[in-house]
Amino acid sequence: MTGSYLVSWQPDDPGRPLLLCLPPAGAGAGQFRVWQQRFGPVVQVVGVQLPGRESRWPEPHPSSVDAMVGDVLTELLPRLPAGRGLTVYGHSFGGLLGYEIVRALGDRHGLRPTALVVAACRPPHMWVDAGHTLLDDVQEVSRLLEARPGMADIEEEDRELWLDLLRKDAVLSLSFTGPGDVPLSCPILAWAGDEDSIADAGQLDGWGGYTASTFHRTTFAGNHYFPDTQLDLILDRLGELAGGPALTEGARDRSG
Repeated sequence: MTGSYLVSWQPDDPGRPLLLCLPPAGAGAGQFRVWQQRFGPVVQVVGVQLPGRESRWPEPHPSSVDAMVGDVLTELLPRLPAGRGLTVYGHSFGGLLGYEIVRALGDRHGLRPTALVVAACRPPHMWVDAGHTLLDDVQEVSRLLEARPGMADIEEEDRELWLDLLRKDAVLSLSFTGPGDVPLSCPILAWAGDEDSIADAGQLDGWGGYTASTFHRTTFAGNHYFPDTQLDLILDRLGELAGGPALTEGARDRSG
């Protein structure tokens, strides 16, 4: 028996805009529970829970990114009646998965979300074969460990479990063979950390070529895990975006 990809903390209300949230590699959707508490009845927060973590710990990893996207869409589409707003947010590897979900919504179903928001996530072309770095480069893994809040204080057993999950997600990323030829029709917002040595602001500017709509890059204080340390600001921005009107198309802009 397999669990659900979509996790929510309040009964689904089609009258509320939906914020779909994808965690970084090695993490689960449980971190988004507090987001729903903060948004209350204004926004419906739905986390994407990959197998092999939290409530889905015993389940095997997906066979490919494409298979995962198909399973997510099977659960997501019934929650998207006509007129319901959808904003997709992904952190690091979650940003790549979010891109693939948005791409599939457009290519297969003609649906256009309000926006795709990617945090600390390199553009899709930089993910092709990038998982080998996490599998083979001890220094790269060490950089992630040092950047993630609280990792210095965890028990060795928990650290090894996180590393194992991180490596499995790296293997999953290797099934991503490249971005589509057609740009997304929705706006893309790329959020960078000013101390992020893994996905810097210059790299995130590359997301501008993946949308036919507006693009905006914003830099926040912090490292690769700045969404954790800048949570109040992140939620304010997402609340305005998800709960407000759809972004208009127009000039492509960037902010430093």
